[in-house]
Amino acid sequence: MTDQRIVLVTGANGGIGRATVLEFAKRGWLVIGVDRKLLDFDFPEDGLFVQTDIAKPENVAELFSQVAHMYGRLDALVNNAAIQIAKPLVETTLEEWDQLMDVNLRAIFYSVKQAYPLLKKSKGAVVNVSSVHAVATSADIASYAASKGAVMALTRAMAIEFAPDDVRVNAILPGAVDTPMLEAGLSRGHVSGGTLEDRKAELASKTVIGRVGKPSEIATAIVFLADNEQSSFMTGHPMLVDGGATIRLSTE
Repeated sequence: MTDQRIVLVTGANGGIGRATVLEFAKRGWLVIGVDRKLLDFDFPEDGLFVQTDIAKPENVAELFSQVAHMYGRLDALVNNAAIQIAKPLVETTLEEWDQLMDVNLRAIFYSVKQAYPLLKKSKGAVVNVSSVHAVATSADIASYAASKGAVMALTRAMAIEFAPDDVRVNAILPGAVDTPMLEAGLSRGHVSGGTLEDRKAELASKTVIGRVGKPSEIATAIVFLADNEQSSFMTGHPMLVDGGATIRLSTE
């Protein structure tokens, strides 16, 4: 048992996930990180890393059973794990669609369902990582946009249902953030440039702030929404962290 606040972060080995793990740890939380891939960074020594694929419901059930047995509580759940398919909708296979929805949407539903007794006990918080694509999107990323739009609808519904138990549910909607997922997505032709750095620069120029975001900037916002001392009167909120990408008319 521990007196530290405990947070579980899925997709802990990705760009935003890694920054989120480190930000929580810096602020004194005990972090449980979950990812299907082996870690490639130094995980906090007092934390716990679990390698598992949360697209499989039996793995999710086992994960939260383990958390309940080891700690008996959970103060925050960050549903960050996601995959992206960058291709035209008509070229997306049914298997690809199902795989994406299993990770990006079903895993959130089932993780929250399994974590809820612990979150109710601690009057905790859920932070779902959606995307700017839930608000405004572009060509050849329809399945990802659909999943992230559904995450926002689910966030609102959960916030209403869980409020009587003092469990808050909010969402982060990141814009372009310098992560491996962003780099992979830049291949779909929505920005010009021969090299990856050229495409990043072109994307940055389209943002009001004039650059892409840093994973640490998203992590800071996630911690804010997870912390009952900082955001206690917020629930069902879509927090856009996009460098102003969605405030400018595309026709201007």
